[in-house]
Amino acid sequence: MATTVHPGACPLDCPDTCVWQLTVTDGRPVALRGDPGHPFTRGALCGKVNRYLDAVTGPDRLTTPLVRVGPKGVGPVSYRPASWDEAVRRVAAGLRASIDLNGPESVLPYYFAGTMGLVQGWSMGPRLFAHLGASRLRTTICTAASRAALGSIYGGSVGFEPESVVEAKLIVLWGANLLSTNLHHWPFVRQAQQRGAYVVTIDPLRTDTAARSDEHVAPLPGTDAALALGLMRHVRDVGGVDRGWLDAHTVGWERMAARLDEWPVERAAAECGLDVDVVRRLGERIATTRPTAIRIGLGLQRHAGAGQAVRAIAAIPLLTGDFRYPGGGALATTSGHHRVDSDRVARPAGMPAPPARSINMSRLAAALTGEADPPVTALVVFDTNPVATVPDQNLLRRGLTRGDLFTVVLEQRWTDTCDFADVVLPATMQPEHLDLHTSYGHHYATLNLPVLDPPGQALPNTEIFRRIAAALGLDHPRLRDSDEDLARQLLDGTGISYDELVRSTYVRATGVAVGSAPYAEGGFPSLDGRARFHDPRLTAQGVDPLVGYTPPVEVGDAALARRFPLALISPAGRFFLNSTFASLPWHLGRTGPPRIHLHPVDAAARGLADGDPARVHNDRGEFLATVAVDDATRPGLAFTYKAYWARLSPGGSTVNAVTGVRDTDLGGGPTFHDTRVEVHPAPVGRPGDAGGPDPSGSTQPG
Repeated sequence: MATTVHPGACPLDCPDTCVWQLTVTDGRPVALRGDPGHPFTRGALCGKVNRYLDAVTGPDRLTTPLVRVGPKGVGPVSYRPASWDEAVRRVAAGLRASIDLNGPESVLPYYFAGTMGLVQGWSMGPRLFAHLGASRLRTTICTAASRAALGSIYGGSVGFEPESVVEAKLIVLWGANLLSTNLHHWPFVRQAQQRGAYVVTIDPLRTDTAARSDEHVAPLPGTDAALALGLMRHVRDVGGVDRGWLDAHTVGWERMAARLDEWPVERAAAECGLDVDVVRRLGERIATTRPTAIRIGLGLQRHAGAGQAVRAIAAIPLLTGDFRYPGGGALATTSGHHRVDSDRVARPAGMPAPPARSINMSRLAAALTGEADPPVTALVVFDTNPVATVPDQNLLRRGLTRGDLFTVVLEQRWTDTCDFADVVLPATMQPEHLDLHTSYGHHYATLNLPVLDPPGQALPNTEIFRRIAAALGLDHPRLRDSDEDLARQLLDGTGISYDELVRSTYVRATGVAVGSAPYAEGGFPSLDGRARFHDPRLTAQGVDPLVGYTPPVEVGDAALARRFPLALISPAGRFFLNSTFASLPWHLGRTGPPRIHLHPVDAAARGLADGDPARVHNDRGEFLATVAVDDATRPGLAFTYKAYWARLSPGGSTVNAVTGVRDTDLGGGPTFHDTRVEVHPAPVGRPGDAGGPDPSGSTQPG
């Protein structure tokens, strides 16, 4: 037997971007472990990725192109196998028909973070569609509000060096459940805690991370900005403002100080549903503890006031001068420090890319049901499963079943979205193709080289798009670039060498050193190097230019609350990563069936007990779930984990049947956590724990 070990990169949508080591025996993958030499991930893989080979070798991998011969929306029985030549001809014909009828903007490429790889996900596909003049996709569904907010206040998505959090004396994990969604940052936080740092988690739920923190503060969903304003008011009132640093490196403080006059601690506490002393004590800690590190998570971006919330939280260390110190300041994402520019590679110099409208990916359901003009009549989906992940699932499914919509899906296994495709094309997985990764949680770039043969006829995304381009008769040489060409283009001008990555797998990708304080002397990526409390550019967007508070829309609607009295949030679970693992038996077994978590007070008021089947509903739709009664939540707040697949869920719907198409105040992000529902016992014959199709069964037609 020939056994070899190969380095690679985890491709999934996580800030940790682990380096792994894959053991291959006689051409088959037999073991996967983390690389113990990696400075950030240090040899550990998360619970989900420990079983990644279940996905690679599973019997449900798609291995041949498929074309639809029956109705949309009913699953694999509507499809038959086809050759690549036939499938690609059908794709080209469908795209050409859409362009001929409604123009190139009627074509919409729809993609996101099924892989974070810059080669397979963010180069050749976007390049092809930009050259066609297709609608451009605003990739808003994850961090759009945060990116816009950080761009407004700091000039870019920057923050403290993440490994240096060990130097902090106070760590505030704000909407960040590290143990589920940023696991490899937790050991650095834990090291600081063991050295005496005080760790506070701010989260409406008592998460695993909150349980391991020194203190848990649980505000009402969507009130984060109010809490931040109250904390800043207390910091100011007790003399915790570092005026020397503030005056040298920020603008707009006088206006901000006047805004804080409106936010005494008592008002902030009332708005957030917190005890006044809780807010006051935390404000005292922030005022007197240097350095303080604030880790801003993604969950607090899922409500209408998300942009103002991130601006307000990011403003706190500007008062205290915490950016002076290694490990001090605020951090939401490291991506603003990375020099790789995928947009430049998606639209390379010298390659025509006609101007085109943009479509907000979070509004896909609306775009497919009348919002887009001209209408979207061709949809190409890759690296995402929108039926499982976007708001207003029922409206989206109505759009996807339109007779005039031609849909292509590139996928690794049969998903909810495949049910609505006209053509399904089998795609490779990470050990089977080349890719390049940066990270939004650390400062290392990683190269992934192919080490396995793909199953059947599966091809990399890049090769699929090269074939589609050829079938369309497009002959620009940039549409024939190899995967290595694309990787080298992505690295051009970054100071990172492709050949060095081939030798070492990963390299430090920024000039921000471990143990440094990159903004100790200001130098933010704004035009003048200063951070801004007041940003006049926001006025044109209808947003208060001064850091402030935008209340949640549904959660704050008193009239709606009388009909749907429970606020609902849908956080990430431990064993799903978005929808990637939600069809695999081991991951489903660890996660269990869809559950609706209720506080004992709310469960009792509805006559519900732990384990009861329940119907969760509002005017948009409903989903079925099993009741879980616990005090991880507070009265009036329910939660369920996101990313279940509808086709494998009881009743055929998931939590996104009740979430709405509504934009955040900045960035146009989704508002999954700004939702109201009611929960009732499920009707007889609709058990909340009923399963869908067997996820272990093959979905290969024929």
